[in-house]
Amino acid sequence: MAAHKPVEWVQAVVNRFDEQLPIKAGQQNTHTKVSTEHNKECLINISKYKFSLVISGLTNILKNVNNMRIFGETAEKNLYLSQLIILDTLEKCLAGQPKDTMRLDETMLVKQLLPEICHFIHTYREGNQHAAELRNSASGVLFSLSCNNFNAVFSRISTRLQELTVCSEDNADVHDIELLQYISVDCSKLKRLLQETVFKFKALKKVAQLAVINSLEKAFWNWVENYPDEFTKLYQTPQTDMADCAEKLFDLVDGFAESTKRKAAVWPLQIILLVLCPEIIQDIAKDVVEETKMNKKLFLDNLRKALAGHSGSRQLTESAAIACVKLCKASTYINWEDNSVIFLLVQSMVVDLKNLLFNPSKPFSRGNQNADVDLMIDCLVSCFRINPHNNQHFKICLAQNSPSTFHYVLVNSLHRIITNSALDWWPKIDAVYCHSMELRSMFSETLHKAIQGCGAHPAIRMTPSLTFKEKMTSLKFKEKPTDLETRSYKFLLLSLVKLIHADPKLLLCNPRKQGPETQGSTAELITGLVQLVPQSSMPDIAQEAMEALLVLHQLDSIDLWNPDAPIETFWEISSQMLFYICKKLTSHQMLSSTEILKWLREILICRNKFLLKNKQSDRSSCHFLFLYDVSGGGTSQISLDHEEMIRCAPGATLRKGKGNSSMESTAGCSGTPICRQAQTKLEVALYMFLWSPDIEAVLVAMSCFRHLCEEADIRCGVDEVSVHNFLPNYNTFMEFASVSNMMSTGRAALQKRVMALLRRIEHPTAGNTEAWEDTHAKWEQATKLILNYPKTKMEDGQVTESLHKTIVKRRMSHVSGGGSIDLSDTDSLQEWINMTGFLCALGGVCLQHRSSAGLATYSPPMGPVNERKGSMISMVSTEGNAETPVSKFIDRLLTLMVCNHEKVGLQIRTNIKDLVGLELSPALYPMLFNKLKNTISKFFDSQGQVLLTETNTQFVEQTIAIMKNLLDNHTEGSSEHLGQASIETMMLNLVRYVRVLGNLVHAIQIKTKLCQLVEVMMERRDDLSFCQEMKFRNKMVEYLTDWVMGTSNQATDEDVKCLTRDLDQASMEAVVSLLAGLPLQPEEGDGVELMEAKSQLFLKYFTLFMNLLNDCSEVEDESAQTGGRKRGMSRRLASLRHCTVLAMSNLLNANVDSGLMHSIG
Repeated sequence: MAAHKPVEWVQAVVNRFDEQLPIKAGQQNTHTKVSTEHNKECLINISKYKFSLVISGLTNILKNVNNMRIFGETAEKNLYLSQLIILDTLEKCLAGQPKDTMRLDETMLVKQLLPEICHFIHTYREGNQHAAELRNSASGVLFSLSCNNFNAVFSRISTRLQELTVCSEDNADVHDIELLQYISVDCSKLKRLLQETVFKFKALKKVAQLAVINSLEKAFWNWVENYPDEFTKLYQTPQTDMADCAEKLFDLVDGFAESTKRKAAVWPLQIILLVLCPEIIQDIAKDVVEETKMNKKLFLDNLRKALAGHSGSRQLTESAAIACVKLCKASTYINWEDNSVIFLLVQSMVVDLKNLLFNPSKPFSRGNQNADVDLMIDCLVSCFRINPHNNQHFKICLAQNSPSTFHYVLVNSLHRIITNSALDWWPKIDAVYCHSMELRSMFSETLHKAIQGCGAHPAIRMTPSLTFKEKMTSLKFKEKPTDLETRSYKFLLLSLVKLIHADPKLLLCNPRKQGPETQGSTAELITGLVQLVPQSSMPDIAQEAMEALLVLHQLDSIDLWNPDAPIETFWEISSQMLFYICKKLTSHQMLSSTEILKWLREILICRNKFLLKNKQSDRSSCHFLFLYDVSGGGTSQISLDHEEMIRCAPGATLRKGKGNSSMESTAGCSGTPICRQAQTKLEVALYMFLWSPDIEAVLVAMSCFRHLCEEADIRCGVDEVSVHNFLPNYNTFMEFASVSNMMSTGRAALQKRVMALLRRIEHPTAGNTEAWEDTHAKWEQATKLILNYPKTKMEDGQVTESLHKTIVKRRMSHVSGGGSIDLSDTDSLQEWINMTGFLCALGGVCLQHRSSAGLATYSPPMGPVNERKGSMISMVSTEGNAETPVSKFIDRLLTLMVCNHEKVGLQIRTNIKDLVGLELSPALYPMLFNKLKNTISKFFDSQGQVLLTETNTQFVEQTIAIMKNLLDNHTEGSSEHLGQASIETMMLNLVRYVRVLGNLVHAIQIKTKLCQLVEVMMERRDDLSFCQEMKFRNKMVEYLTDWVMGTSNQATDEDVKCLTRDLDQASMEAVVSLLAGLPLQPEEGDGVELMEAKSQLFLKYFTLFMNLLNDCSEVEDESAQTGGRKRGMSRRLASLRHCTVLAMSNLLNANVDSGLMHSIG
């Protein structure tokens, strides 16, 4: 299609892009975001070949979206997101515009696209976040548009200038002139702009002149920042035509500046125009200056006077500050060897400039804080680039008692120095590394204030910091920050975190410090960042903190954590971070947990890279070898709760020897309690994400298991031991990882695969045990909420308070995370179902290797035996100790088998039936069998009479379905466990109960299912254990043969006849399997000789079977005579006849001695 019908093909892609915009498709999720991004990339690639088609299509979409009428906050947000997506796509398409685009395309771009883009720029609303972002995005599109279509854009500006020269209105529209600020200009284009302005400036009204003055200055910076080499060459090879234009315009605006107000408006542009004239700057620096250049010299003198505060006008002083900052900034783009005069000019002003802008006792303010901050940042950056070693202003900004604005300016200046180093002669950030300690203190204090202002718990520090403590004394008696202060702290905190992200070494540097101090400061820095990750009230900061932590985990950064002992420090700090994050994840205290899990996966990758690089140094991993005792299947785990972890001081355990050259220096690092605890908590988190209703979260968790395995591979390679010493369930973890790459299926199929792998977990560890226990606790809570719905919904506040006082509220599709539930949200019930399956599948591993109390093979992570309460999961017999969670869980499942909740009762019963029957770990079969037996035995009174109730019948029916699924499923490992508990009593009781149900349709269906269960039971006969098999089978034959032909002749309804024939069929198939090799055993005490009794019993069954054969023949004859024989009934009868013959054959084969005479006769 793309080759033969390119227009239609491109239009189809454009239409798909349009349909998936948020304004049409609704709120975006991960899947739709990926899809939208894919569509965007497609259009960008297509635009390289079909440029005009794509741009035309996107322009039409933008026009239609802009004209849409919307209602409500959600729709407004979706509109804004859609516009941003379209503008971003347009910008990227225009950036890749082919050079051979025809003039026709250019005309089309101007006529269609330019007005839409100008709409966003012209309709900017101050203070509106969406409008600001849209304006920035639109300006990016205009910049890209002007790169290859400058003439078209310039024509619009020039035309408007011409119109304004003849306009008599004082309040004329100058929006098109303001486009100068956003277009791409190189040296030649800037000259055109200057020439056009010189030509028309005098004829313009004041409002238009001011607009031109303001916009030209912005255009200059667009040129310098995008084409710095051209500006640098201007001072190497002066361009006369550029200087002439600049000088003429300087004189024009100098004449315009008649009043103080006008001077203040034009000075920033005048300094720029002067910078464009290198030779004039040289000339006016001399003692004798030409008459034509005296106004330039006078301008500079007035500038210096105003800067020093001698002008008598605040407006002029502020304008002088702006102009001098522009001069300083422009000078940094000039190599001082090319023109030393301009630097002398800068030096003559910079001291007064810094005194004006950075005076703590009298902060500079023009009433526009954003503009003031930008000016101060420009000044600070420029001063650093001019003289990086004169850092007096840095010290002023770092001082604790300086205004918070100074801190914000400093941090953002440092960030710009790091991220923007376009020119070779600009100094690097390492000149500021000496201030690392002060920056860390600023981070700690700001973090404390920001979190305190959000009402969260105070920031917790892993290690004490003397500097931080001294600074914090001033906060002890200070009231909680106001909302305004908190907001400013948040902005500063975000900037600090971005600074760490940009160059972690800036805050890691510890000149002249000992190892313990270095590690302590690193631990405090990383702890602060880690605490920001779960901050739902500061999502931007949380995201940036994750990025910063990721950079801190890069190889070159980890080496700086503590160069004296890198391995030990890595294990200590990284493990504490891992523990804290995983603890938050498992307690569901994070809103964007899936994104955090993805980030955690990247952290694990970084950890493994570091281990691989240092594996020869990390011989200490031998201390970790016996964390898991494979022979016993357990672990030896030292307890360390969260508070203990925070209180521990990593630096205190350091040795002074070099960690990378001394085996002793890293001894025990990977075997310390916090390392083992972190490993366990990580395993717990990954296990618990497996039952998430979010498919992506499940797949990410599965992929994380690969990195656990990689760590084990690295370490076992060093110590030359089996990988299973580190990860007992290594093989299953690798299977999880491989499935995460292949799975592209639905939620149900994914969960089924997950449960299959969970059943293959062989060894109990601290991780899987804790994961099961935690999940069980959440499942119990969720079950109560579901069963109490909608009561809990009405009493939401009270229940939330009582259940989870400390849990952060999150979207209630996850029932495990809060105190209320909304069953109209399908994810709520789905998560409960997934948890149920998880507990069923993993429950078996918790019962293994506990046959002897004397074997110290497993100790849960709860401290020494004499200090802890009983283990959550202890030795369990097949009877099921009622005190263990596993036993309680099975008991709870049995009660839910007959759940009659009006809203979700059917769903719960169905899922319990399927999960217990198909997904239960085989190790739990014996316990299940015994509990089912005990429950069903209560359906009979002391005399053995059936207690017939609707609930009992429902339980019996569910049991039949579960047992059939369980026996029919042939789950891996089931043969080993099926025979550990006898099911004879339960099966007999099931039949005894079902016998008395009568002949209603439902009763017939239950009997049929029970017969099918008996048949499956006999198929698995070799795997099951029987106490008195022959007696049991004889009894079952006796009961089941009573159902043959029990109601088939009396039924009048055709549907009932079909059901009764199905029962006959099922009964006979069950009887066939029971009779195979079964010698008849009459019940004792009947007073008849044994052989005679057997003969009579044989005759009874044989006669029944003969009657059944005759009945089949009669029915077939009747159907043939009436012509109403149905194909389905015919097949039923044929199959029934076949089963009856088989039953007679099996009966005779096993009882020739007592039955041959009857069969012949």
